Amino acid sequence: MFKATVHDQTFEITSEKDGLTVNGQPLTWDLAEVRPGHFHLLHEGRSYTAEVLNVEAETKTVTLRLNGKTYPVWVKDRFDLLLDSLGLNNASAGKINQIKAPMPGLIVDIRVQPGQAVAKGDTVLILEAMKMENV
Repeated sequence: MFKATVHDQTFEITSEKDGLTVNGQPLTWDLAEVRPGHFHLLHEGRSYTAEVLNVEAETKTVTLRLNGKTYPVWVKDRFDLLLDSLGLNNASAGKINQIKAPMPGLIVDIRVQPGQAVAKGDTVLILEAMKMENV
């Protein structure tokens, strides 16, 4: 199960053996991919064109264009929903792009690789300042 939010409206989407359900109702759309990222939809006799404009895996957002109107969609997967149920927010584990030293100094050793995930308290580097090493 996952949830998709468009503007202020949230949809609960579940995968069943015979297809998808949206808010408990079977999905009755006829969907065909015309070319990569471009789709044609039929729903209750009406025709729609859809295009995936952008996918941001890090923020779990998708930007769609449906019949010429653009919609940002925020997606929460089962792990995000589990964190929410525990009172934790995945967004609070934000990405840190910059680390500042408490004083100027010389980097003696770097203990992590580019792109490596680190946790609070992990040694990232050793900084030598005023003849002292700071870990």
